[in-house]
Amino acid sequence: MNVDRLYLQDPVSAGVILSYKCSSTCDHCMYACAPSWRADWFSEEGLELVLRKLAPKIQASPYGPDSVSINHGLHFTGGEPFLNFELLVSAVKLARGFGIPSIFVETNCFWCVEDSDAAKKLMRLKDAGLNGILISVNPFILEQVPFERTERAVRVSRDIFGENAMIYQELYYRQFRGLGIRGTLTLDQYLERGGSALRYAELLPMGRACYRLEHLFAKHPAEDFFGESCASELTRNWHVHVDNYFNYVTGYCGGISMCDARDLDALHQGVDLDERPIVRALVKDIEDLYALAVREFDYRERERGYISKCHLCIDIRRHIAQRTDRFKELQPRELYYHLE
Repeated sequence: MNVDRLYLQDPVSAGVILSYKCSSTCDHCMYACAPSWRADWFSEEGLELVLRKLAPKIQASPYGPDSVSINHGLHFTGGEPFLNFELLVSAVKLARGFGIPSIFVETNCFWCVEDSDAAKKLMRLKDAGLNGILISVNPFILEQVPFERTERAVRVSRDIFGENAMIYQELYYRQFRGLGIRGTLTLDQYLERGGSALRYAELLPMGRACYRLEHLFAKHPAEDFFGESCASELTRNWHVHVDNYFNYVTGYCGGISMCDARDLDALHQGVDLDERPIVRALVKDIEDLYALAVREFDYRERERGYISKCHLCIDIRRHIAQRTDRFKELQPRELYYHLE
């Protein structure tokens, strides 16, 4: 594929990353979130600007604008958005004021310590215009968030939001309840008790998982991924993300900024690939990115190999981002220091 500009369609669903700062450092996190990140919370002025741009583009859930589904509407995420609850409430009010449909929040439930406080927070959000909630449940969160808090979040959320209380992933929630889990479990403890469930639930081999969880995957030499393009991921218009630095991120490709989200209309003019040579290489062939890294930055193939195309990509990008700020598409650079 030999192109000078990459044309993207308007986003039909999106997540707004209020900050990469999180209460946990999960092994599977695609965006390398952690407590050690600088908070750099989205300003209300920045949120207003971005939400105004997104408002006419976001499409409702197929079940209606007051319903929610994972890949429709608008969600607020992080990091952990409940770390700055007042900002989250303000963000929901802004989104509702712009008439954005199917608004929900994603959380790891660390804050669900007591029933009445959890209900009070969720009612404030509902009154502000929140349609629903997505409760993250998996073995990696279980290492750091006591399961009682997750169960409390599910129970209270179902009381307040009904069917708009989503659990991702339901398989783990049912399993953890069946195992009678209380408190937290290390990943090794979980693997001993019920790790076979990992075969049946979604675990995307990208982001921090490439390093923290590589022992769970088969590995391949770099050349096994040569000939593959990332064009479909980089041009995807559903479940895109806009972060607190105004980076427009597609395809779960954390650390790749396709444009400045304050100028979303520029997507119609195409992404100038001369200005984003990393993106150019990925659109054409991941081997081009590998060759660039070897030629200009002395990149060396990992002896242990790679678990996926995304692993090869992010390992190369990390190597480059930690050596130069030349590539404006490698943003936020802090992400590349939180992967392991």
